[in-house]
Amino acid sequence: MEQKSSYQAENIQVLKGLEAVRKRPSMYVGDTGQRGLHHLIYEVLDNSIDEALAGYCNTIKVIVHKDGSVAVGDNGRGIPVDIHKGENKSALEVVMTILHAGGKFDKKNYQVSGGLHGVGISVVNALSKLLIVQVKRDGKLYQQTYSKGLKTSEVEVVGDTSETGTTVTFYPDEEIFEDIEFKYSVLSTRLKELAFLNKNIKIEVLDERVGKSETFQYEGGIKSFVESLNLGKQALHPVIFIENNSNEKVQIEIAMQYNNSYVETTHSFVNMIHTTEGGTHEEGWRTALTRVVNEYIKKNKTTDIKLTGEDTREGLSAIISIKVPEPQFEGQTKTKLGNSDVKGIVSSIVYDKLGTFFEENPSVARLIVQKIADAAKSREAARKAKELTRRKSALESGNLPGKLADCQERDSSKAEIFIVEGDSAAGTCIGGRDRRTQAILPLWGKMLNVEKARIDKIFGNDKLQPLILALGAGIGEDYDIKKLRYHKVIIMADSDVDGHHICTLLLTFFYRYMRSLVENGYVYIAMPPLFKIKKGKEEIYVYNEAERDKVLDQIGRDGVTIQRYKGLGEMNADQLWETTLDPERRYMKQITIDDAAAADQMFSVLMGEEVEPRRKFIFDHSHEVKNLDV
Repeated sequence: MEQKSSYQAENIQVLKGLEAVRKRPSMYVGDTGQRGLHHLIYEVLDNSIDEALAGYCNTIKVIVHKDGSVAVGDNGRGIPVDIHKGENKSALEVVMTILHAGGKFDKKNYQVSGGLHGVGISVVNALSKLLIVQVKRDGKLYQQTYSKGLKTSEVEVVGDTSETGTTVTFYPDEEIFEDIEFKYSVLSTRLKELAFLNKNIKIEVLDERVGKSETFQYEGGIKSFVESLNLGKQALHPVIFIENNSNEKVQIEIAMQYNNSYVETTHSFVNMIHTTEGGTHEEGWRTALTRVVNEYIKKNKTTDIKLTGEDTREGLSAIISIKVPEPQFEGQTKTKLGNSDVKGIVSSIVYDKLGTFFEENPSVARLIVQKIADAAKSREAARKAKELTRRKSALESGNLPGKLADCQERDSSKAEIFIVEGDSAAGTCIGGRDRRTQAILPLWGKMLNVEKARIDKIFGNDKLQPLILALGAGIGEDYDIKKLRYHKVIIMADSDVDGHHICTLLLTFFYRYMRSLVENGYVYIAMPPLFKIKKGKEEIYVYNEAERDKVLDQIGRDGVTIQRYKGLGEMNADQLWETTLDPERRYMKQITIDDAAAADQMFSVLMGEEVEPRRKFIFDHSHEVKNLDV
């Protein structure tokens, strides 16, 4: 008989101090990839922002040092360094080494706070191979050092100062994180967002590795945020700003502005945390907006078209920022507000303030209502176009477009579709693919720029219809990601101007009308090789100039021929499989949305009606271009 293992008291493992954090880091920072790495900075930042919210800090500085460490400093009060009676050690050490220790729980020092509510800074300490904290207060400069959550020195006085504040410098632990290189673009985007959400606070960022620096400070707060979202679009009126008394338990700030586009752009925040899945605060805002518009139309008899909530938000950019003492987060990524009382509070404030605004600004109200009525007419036209699309698709075999070379796999998680530029390249792909799991859909002609088109035009577009039908998830009111037929949607275009244009147009379409495809990580761009290096019988494919030069240095340059690929059509089926289709050897770029607001603004600038913002972007970034195909 097999001996069963014993299960006694000594088998119970107790993780002391911050051991639990190092054992299960993803539970505390989300993951151990780039997202989790940058989350370390955000947790330290949250402490500084909380000092600013409490009225004690107006400047925050973030420095990425050449050695890979990050320093976050502020001019707040400085973390207390005196002895904590309950723990019999410095309050600084308590905050840095004990989970759920901080000054945010009794609401005396901080009415609201972001971050992980007392967990954050100690988690950063646990996941850093070295952390140095310096505190300026009481005329002294104090310092303490830690490694992997354990102190390596006592709190020491290392100088005198007339300033106050805290600076935390940390080196992320490569034993924990897959990659410890911070990305300037990711960091600056979040810092800019925080500056918008905290009016007048100055946030500076410096990256010593590349010599980049920026300063973010906005007198207009979230009103400036909305104006930045509408960059590249034509605003129809000045920003509407709604707020309640700052002494209220739930503090509300909402900025909104309609523009000449046909998509809604709403970003909501709770205590500076981006609630990407929405929640009760968004629900309250939407309910009140629809109610105010419908009551205005009924009172003024401006239209007899029946409106939906979606109609009232077409072409609307809005920022909803609320502060709640005890937020309850739900959802898969814990970014959905669940406080049931918040919906009613937000709805009541928006209904009163927006209703008053409509009464006091009749010309703006009429402009907004006309925009909404046009949206309703477009929706009805889209419904008719959708019916036409359905009838047309019913005539096609299996309700799929005729040019689709489908795969045999019916499990969406194992199937992938390549959206290929042109019939010729698609034919080569069909010859080289694995027909069991890889579908091929050719696109031809000029794609529709959905940034400049209403949804009825999208339903009727002969270039997008096959794509919508092939993916199977629908669009608009019918969109259901559960019906998606492929969990890898791969854009495969030539690496020239036309190819880049097609990529941008397709990504704009996915971002605007199938955003959850991007949010779930289903969208990719194929990365075919740029060069084939041949020496004798040896053939090596490389994907950029740096890789080409490295290979040439290794194999020598004598007797070498180099072929530069300008398009997919220059490869035969075997080469395409070997370099671009084979899951074991190919390179692909996964499209992600690290920051939806920045992505939204970029699509508006590059694809919108306004020329000047696009011209400015080109001039500002022209020096970064390495290969220009004209």
